[in-house]
Amino acid sequence: QVQLVESGVGLVQAGGSLRLSCAASGCIFSINVMGWYRQAPGKQRELVAVMTSGGSTNYAASVKGRFTISRDNAKTTVYLQMNSLKPEDTAVYYCNTLVTRAGAPYSYWGQGTQVTVSS
Repeated sequence: QVQLVESGVGLVQAGGSLRLSCAASGCIFSINVMGWYRQAPGKQRELVAVMTSGGSTNYAASVKGRFTISRDNAKTTVYLQMNSLKPEDTAVYYCNTLVTRAGAPYSYWGQGTQVTVSS
């Protein structure tokens, strides 16, 4: 099992910044990918930014150039720096990790953290 603990819930005005963090614990020795997804009311959950164990990153087009994903040296905590926030960034943000255990892939989700951007 892998546990993901998110922090950084916030209310910010448009144009402001927030940083989310997600710490993984448990069976984390085979983390392949860590990243962030979000879900706005009435919409499907969507990818925001992910980082592979090798350091490659992938961003949603809507956040590219404004959001930056990073991680700590132990590769067990991932951060999402969000700048130039827009009201349309309002959503519940979920941390996700993909791990390999006994040759099989497993996906784990955090509990979600609310980000609200006011206009």
